[in-house]
This record gives sequence, C-alpha cells and structure tokens, in this order.
Amino acid sequence: MATQLRIRGLVQGVGFRPFVFRLATELGLAGDVRNDADGVLIRISGDTPAIETFAARLAAEAPPLARIVAIARAPWPEGRATTGFRILPTESGAARTGIVPDAALCPACATEIADPAARRHFYAFTNCTDCGPRFSIVLGIPYDRANTTMRGFRLCDACRAEYGNPADRRFHAQPIACPACGPRLWFRAAAGAEEHEAPIARARDLLLAGGILALKGLGGFHLACDARNDAAVATLRARKRRPAKPLALMAASLAAVTEVCAPDPVEARLLASPAAPILLLRRREGAALAAGVAPGQARLGVMLPATPLHQLLLDAAGGAPLVMTSGNQSDEPPALENEEALDRLAGIADGFLLHDRPIARRLDDSVARVANGRARLLRRARGYAPAPLPLPPGFAAAPPTAAAGAELKSALCFAARGEAILTQHLGDLDAPLAAAAFGAAAADTEALFDRAPRQLACDLHPGYRATHWAEARAAREGLPLHRVQHHHAHAAAAMAEHLWPEDAGPVAAIVLDGIGLGADGTAWGGEILLCDYRDAVRAAHLRPVPLPGGDAAAREPWRNLLAQLDAAFGPGAWEERLRPTPAGTGLAARNLALLRQAMARGMNAPLSSSCGRLFDAMAALLGLCFERQSHEGEAGTALETLAAASNDPGAYAFGTQAGAARILDPAPMWEAAITDLLAGVPAAAIAARFHRGLAACLADTAAALARRAGVRAAALGGGVMQNALLLAALEQRLTAAGLIVLAPAMVPANDGGLAFGQAVIGMARALPAREPGWKEAFRPDGETGFPASRPEPATLP
Repeated sequence: MATQLRIRGLVQGVGFRPFVFRLATELGLAGDVRNDADGVLIRISGDTPAIETFAARLAAEAPPLARIVAIARAPWPEGRATTGFRILPTESGAARTGIVPDAALCPACATEIADPAARRHFYAFTNCTDCGPRFSIVLGIPYDRANTTMRGFRLCDACRAEYGNPADRRFHAQPIACPACGPRLWFRAAAGAEEHEAPIARARDLLLAGGILALKGLGGFHLACDARNDAAVATLRARKRRPAKPLALMAASLAAVTEVCAPDPVEARLLASPAAPILLLRRREGAALAAGVAPGQARLGVMLPATPLHQLLLDAAGGAPLVMTSGNQSDEPPALENEEALDRLAGIADGFLLHDRPIARRLDDSVARVANGRARLLRRARGYAPAPLPLPPGFAAAPPTAAAGAELKSALCFAARGEAILTQHLGDLDAPLAAAAFGAAAADTEALFDRAPRQLACDLHPGYRATHWAEARAAREGLPLHRVQHHHAHAAAAMAEHLWPEDAGPVAAIVLDGIGLGADGTAWGGEILLCDYRDAVRAAHLRPVPLPGGDAAAREPWRNLLAQLDAAFGPGAWEERLRPTPAGTGLAARNLALLRQAMARGMNAPLSSSCGRLFDAMAALLGLCFERQSHEGEAGTALETLAAASNDPGAYAFGTQAGAARILDPAPMWEAAITDLLAGVPAAAIAARFHRGLAACLADTAAALARRAGVRAAALGGGVMQNALLLAALEQRLTAAGLIVLAPAMVPANDGGLAFGQAVIGMARALPAREPGWKEAFRPDGETGFPASRPEPATLP
C-alpha cells in the first residue's frame, strides 16, 4: 500500500517531521516527509496494517506543541518502489499553514540551563522543538530558519549537528542557538556603557538594591523590580505613572507561586502550560509582598518564566517573586527593540538587560483567570496568538473577511478557509503608538497568513479609529463593508467559539459591558438579544439612565450613583435618607443642581443601559472608588472582590417593564440595598446580593425569552463577563433552565474578541439568504409566531 497524508494545523516548528521520521522508521515504512505552505506532506508505502497503525498514532502521539486540524489521505501510486524514509527540504508556496505561538521554557531545557556540565548551562536563549520563540521571530511561511529573525546567526558545528539529526530534540528547531553561535546578552546601566561580563548578576544586583530593571523578553520589554521592596514598587509606580492598577508578578516556580497565592489544580496546570499566561490567583493571607503590588486586591496576577532569560534572572535573585510589568509608560504599547527601549524607558529604568535577537512583532503577556472551573482569557497574546480559531459549520463558502474590532483592547480578525486568525492584543487605539501599530499589524497578519480579504467588517461607532481603517480600505479597494452592532458582535464571538452552526438558528444572548453604540443610535451596555449570525433583536435591556458628564462618568463612579438614584426615586427624593452614609455625604458635597440640570436637558449626559456603569454606581454606594477610578474596571473589580468575601445567600429583586423591549429596572434593587446599608448590613453582603440578584434577573429573562422563541442556547459576552462571580451565577442558572450555555473562554469576553464576532457576522451576511427569517416573526413582549419546536440543525455544536 502507498498513500499520501496531508496534515494541516499547527505542525511546523514543533518537531513534527522528526516525530514522523521516527514513527515511520519504527514501523518499517518507506517514503518521505516535508514542510510546505499547506502544512506537512507525508508520503509512505509499506504493509497496510503498518500504514493504518501509523495513521492512528500520528494523531494520538503528536508532539506537545502540535495541533492537528485535519488529516487528508490520497493514493501515492509511484511510492510502491520506494525504500527508506527521508526528511525532504521545505517547499514554498502560498501560505496555508498556521504558526505556533511562542512557548514557555520546557522541562528538558530548564534542566539543561541548570546543569553545569551542559553546553548550554546558564544560556539565556536555550530552546528546542518543544519550547522557545515562534510567532515573535517568524518573518514568513514556511517556518524555516531563513524565514525568522534567527537567520542572522550562523550555526556552529555543534548546533548544526543537532539541527540535522532527526533523533535530536533540536532537529530543525529554527531558533536553535548556543553561547558559541547564538544571540548574546549584556547589561547597561541607565547612564553607562555596555557590560558583557556577568550581565544577569549585574541585573540581579540592581534588583536586590531596589532598582528598576528593563529587560528584553520575547515580544517586547518588561520592567522588573523586587516585589517585596515597598520603595522599589512605589518608585516603579511613580515613574510609570500607574497609581493603582495591579502589577503582574513572575515567580521562579510553582512552589514559589504557592508561597504568595493559593492556586487550585486547574490554575496550577494553566500556570505551567506552554502558554504561561499571567493568571489571576487568590492571594494568601500574609503574603510577603510590597503593599503597592496590588492594593486592595484579593487576587494577584502571577506568571511563571516564559523564557530561559527570565528563569535565570529569577533564580539568581533567590527565587522570590519579581514585579514583571510591561515596558512602557501607562497607555503606551511596550517598547520593542533596544534603541527604542533606551529612549522611551530612560526615565523609568535604572538599568537594561539587552540582547541582539530581533523581535519580529510586539507581543504582550496574555492574561487569564479560571471562572466556574474553566480557563478564560482576558487578554490574548503571547502563548495563544496566532493559533487559528476554527469556524463553525456552514461558513466554508463565505468570502475571506477582515474585521477591525474596537477602539479599546484592539485586535483584528482575518477569517477564511474554515478558520479565523485573531491577532494578538494591540492595545487601546487612543494611544498614538498603538494606533500606529494597528495598521502595521493588519498588513503583517494579512501577508504572513495570505489572508487578503474580499470584504470587511467593523463596529457601528463612527468615531472608532478601527472603523476609520475599515472605511478607508473599503473605499480604496472597492470592498463591501459590513457595519456590525457592538453587542451583536460580542454574542456572535461566543457562538462561533463554541462552533454553533451557521444554520442552527438564533440564541438568547446576554451581553454586558461599558458602552457600545446601539442599533437605535443610543449607548447600550446591558442587553438581552435574540440573535443569529446575521440578525439581532433587542429583546430586553437595563433601564437607560443618563451618564452625567459623558466620558467623565466612566472615570468617576459617584456620577453614576447620582444618575441611578435619581432614576430610581426621583431627583432629590433620596438625599435626606442617604445623608448619614459616606456616599450621601460625598454626593452632598457636589453641585448636584448643575448636574441635574444637564441631565434633564440631555447636555453631555447621554442615556445608556450600561451594566458597567451600574456596577460603578453600586461600588460608589459602598464607598469603593467613590471619587475616581485610576484604571478601567477598578470599581467593578473592587465590588466583585468585596462580594466574593461574603457567603450571604440573598439576592436583590429587579423590576420589569413592558415595552418595545422589556426593561429591567434596578429601582427595587436600589431600595433594598439602601435599606440594608442603613440597617448596618455588611457591605460585602450587599455586594453579594447585588451580584446574585442581577444574575437572576438576567438569566430568568433570557430563559423566558428562549422558551417563547423556541431556542435552545444562551450566549454570554461583553467585558462585564470577566466578573467570575456573575459569570458563574449566570451559567448555573441558565443551565438549570435547560439551555446550552455558550460562554467565552479562549476568545476574550471583552473587546479583544469583538473582531472575531464581527468577522463571522460579515461572513454570514455574505451567504445566500434563508427564508422565512425568524426576525420578522419575533415580537419581544408578545407571541413570537415561532412553531412549538424548531427543526434541529444538520450539525449540533
């Protein structure tokens, strides 16, 4: 028998060809294997049982970083006379294969750099086919050394022998290096010259003396300091202009993590995974850390070393955690290369740990947390991007689509050929350097993956820079442009992540965030939609209230408390009652008459159903971030932290009002919360009752909508879904109602996943229309016109 096997997926740069060579040799098969632009092509001949065993073991025993998406078989007639098995040179062509994300230091390489007898002892750029840089160094496909930033380092004889030996774990490891031929490391004081002797020891001494170190990592620079040193942490905050936002930590080992945090088994596995994200972990009481690391937080963002350089530095510093935050001023992307860092970080860092391996593209650290027993990405970057996301059934015939995402937590998406490439986190586009990087990232991704779009998708908001990019390109190239409502895109991202088929019909979607432009031109943010990939109906929403001061309301929680209480009780009707509380005192000190006049006239006080601002208002009532938030989500996170400290089982009721869409009214909740506050009920119990009551209101309304509409699933999305308490409560209540729950996990619930949702909506709208449409039959507060049971789709998720 002779056959060809086409392997597609993440199969280059992961030791796949030597694995194939060893397996074929073990089974006595002849033939060859090569990388090409489609992935890996295997041609084999031999006994039929051996070939069947080979095919089965190929998927079951693939290397740890490989991800096989498809194996296609075809005859190989000319192969019957072949003897022996060979690894052939790479063939180039149009790029159709994936690129593996950067992978953290593997156990074998960690052992090697710690072994004084090893050739790579204490070498900061050690890697193999199971670990090391990938996406951060690749310049083109196929993934070969000549197409990476390592092409300028000529291999020494010892590395060349390893690189060419199929039995070695460094066979065709493209970033292969050693002290004799690879990148080199040096230290430079802020006002000094390059020092090539003992650079890690010099960096360690700086850190232990309380200094700030800038070090070049995989996808950009970090800023580090001793996490136990109060003065060092305070200095870093002052220089970086980051007054309160938590700082990430890096610990040398899982054992070191457990000294300051209490990871559960799921969290421990995620920490030690090849992605090595920053993980939000429960803080241990009495953890020996500076008070300024994460003020007021019950959780710490912790990661393990992603590179040998980080591992060696942590070990040299005694293994205690270091602050390891992005190498930038607040609101800027991290510095990428040496000269840029020396310029931009000159006023922050006391010393620099530099090297000469070029970085192909900027990659921030990914951020994750475990919620309701499952890992959830909050920021998708190093370790996860650019791994492709499979598209659900039904999208194969849709045209290639590029989606622009949003203004904050920017990321683009390029979808074609059954999968989507969601770019790494690009930052907030209101920062000039991030805006400049946006267009470069779009061009880079499109060229690298051969994803020229035939149509574009963007947000409805006309002021987004991402929307401007899409509009300009559509006009320049004559491409169709799909404008997608913000919350519909959030819902579609969750649906597509869970492979909800294109023909499976609508779902009930709960989408909660800060602000997104609604289909009616107003500011939405607390929505229940009935939607599929093409259309969405606003079936219910939180009661809209003004945002006094416009954008200022997102920064100053007291403004939202004023608006919510006025909406619930009438202007001034609550003031005397609330006066004995700190929140009442704080509000009384403001010029409320002027703000009320502005709200009454709609002057810089747009109406919004924002759930994020509802959280801000409750936080302000309980004295959390009353005056001002120093960073996005600070008040909501503080409220979640407070609620998590309570076991109170209560839940505040919300009211409902009929209308074109059902209105979910917080007024009864405010009445109960103020009553409890004045009665001396602990703030933590009030916060817990708020969370539980909001979840019950949203889930029960969505479940009732689903029953009326005859749908089987509920999708969740929006930045507020990063709240683990709320997410878990929603999932549990919706599941109890008999619904399939499609909740974000590997695609961020926040705007970092928005482009994925925009892309699938644009693709669905380009497919032939189906009749009759469910949207025309749906009436939110009446009978829907749906049949008692809907037909099952051809493929269930």
